[in-house]
Amino acid sequence: MSFVSVTFLCFIVAYFAVAPLLRERRTLRLGFMTMMSLVFYGWADPWWILLLVLSGLIDFVAAIFMGRFPRFKAVFLVGSLVGNLGILGLFKYSGFVAHSLSALCTWLGVPVQEVLVLPTWSTILPAGISFYTFQSMSYTIDVYRGELKATRDPLHFFAYLAIFPQLVAGPIVRAGELLPQLLAPTRVDLRGRVDGLWLIVWGFAKKMLVADNLAPYVDAAFQAQHPPVGAIFWWWIMLLFALQIYGDFSGYTSIARGLGRWMGLSFPVNFRHPYLALGIRDFWTRWHISLSTWFRDYCYRPLGGGRVGHVRAHCNLWLTMLASGLWHGAAWTFLLWGAFHAALVSCERLTRWPDRLSRVPGGYAMVVLITFLLVLLTWVPFRAGSLEQAWTIMGKMCGANGLGVPWAHPAFGLVPALIVGAIFLREVLHACGRDHAIRMRILRAPLLEPIALVCVVLASVYFRGPGHQFIYFQF
Repeated sequence: MSFVSVTFLCFIVAYFAVAPLLRERRTLRLGFMTMMSLVFYGWADPWWILLLVLSGLIDFVAAIFMGRFPRFKAVFLVGSLVGNLGILGLFKYSGFVAHSLSALCTWLGVPVQEVLVLPTWSTILPAGISFYTFQSMSYTIDVYRGELKATRDPLHFFAYLAIFPQLVAGPIVRAGELLPQLLAPTRVDLRGRVDGLWLIVWGFAKKMLVADNLAPYVDAAFQAQHPPVGAIFWWWIMLLFALQIYGDFSGYTSIARGLGRWMGLSFPVNFRHPYLALGIRDFWTRWHISLSTWFRDYCYRPLGGGRVGHVRAHCNLWLTMLASGLWHGAAWTFLLWGAFHAALVSCERLTRWPDRLSRVPGGYAMVVLITFLLVLLTWVPFRAGSLEQAWTIMGKMCGANGLGVPWAHPAFGLVPALIVGAIFLREVLHACGRDHAIRMRILRAPLLEPIALVCVVLASVYFRGPGHQFIYFQF
């Protein structure tokens, strides 16, 4: 069920009409929350529910057995990891492996056998499977580490795992953060409801005004048989894509956080102005924060982190970033994207160029600009449909075919220019510390806040772009 649909609007009205009546009856409240979350998830395809429940049962049972048989808790952890990663691999990566082996056999001149035929189950990827799998795995890992006590209430656990606002595209919420909140959600006063409404409205604005209006220009450029070849055109297209994916993903997160606020729950911030980052390492402390911290805590640090010598530390970094790239998609383009980020972070560790450059006059702005240009370049394999297309576009961006500016191209029209200008102005205000002052001025005015809310809602409705599915649903 998509947030941007009439069906979801009816779903939300039904949920918040009933949920407050069950506030003081915990079992009914958790049961209703779980049931509605499963309805939300299975609306597009009911069999997805079975997969989510299976993944959850593996971790629910494993965590209980860890407490009951502590001497064998490592065995139950391995079983949990194998079960979860096995399901994820079967449905997300089996086709990728089959295609890769088939291509390798063809390249080596070896006849391709029938065993390499694409499995039928890998052609249908359940929405958000990577998100809830990682969220479920973090639960059993934390129980194994002794950082969390296993819950014996299946409704409590599945309300945590399947809670609908952030189920499909995050943020990934740790069990230690959300399980206690589900037992005693915060009472939501008028200010809390208005704050939640602001998050929801801004989320829809970022999705419908920014992402959906920019998507057609980006899609047209990547799908065109003979697109313009100049460097400036492709830098502009990648700028539009950077804003599209930011508006799309952060828009979903804002909506999820706003709905969570209405439910008396607090979801973590997932974005902190990532395009103002001072280096790629800083970028990953601002972009998809819940995922980057997940890989830090459950992958990078268990491998030894940076405490095992320089060479091992760089190896751990590369393994983590490649895993992050593969998490985003079963394709070589995503592995290339992860490798680019690993190489850039390794370069930063060796040279410390962001720190050194930021100390010279005007260096701060130069570091932000260079980082942003590097991020634009690395977004190419993330968006490209193949390695060949990615290398071709990056070559064009580096000037292989000259600068060439096709000003008559629709991508240079008024709509994308206005969106880029508005976002640039907002980021400048944030960098100068002015956006908070403006926001406080709106909140203090008795009539200005509702007027501003209505204006954003009307703009989102009447100036929305063609509807597009949220990008991160595919992960």
